[in-house]
Amino acid sequence: MKIHKNDSVLVICGKDKGKKGKVRVVDTKKDRLIVDGVNMIKKHVRPTGTVRQAGIIEREAPIKVSNVMVLCPKCSKPARIGHLSLEDGKKVRLCRACHEVIE
Repeated sequence: MKIHKNDSVLVICGKDKGKKGKVRVVDTKKDRLIVDGVNMIKKHVRPTGTVRQAGIIEREAPIKVSNVMVLCPKCSKPARIGHLSLEDGKKVRLCRACHEVIE
């Protein structure tokens, strides 16, 4: 998967199109991720012991990886991601728009 945790992403389709956020959780098996402030849902929760607050809780739901694009930190544009092998054998991600390495 080309998107990692703590990447800045832009939602390119769906009800939250145009929103930007930071990736919090990545689920590689289901090709989904959770982005801060994107795809908010309301969940009705019962109290379980003394830990949880009862009522309606608003939280982020997972979103498909194909619905987001990584924002390049250098050119701050949504960009496709490529891979490049360096001389020392390390494999890095590369912004295809400005050809800069993405950490």
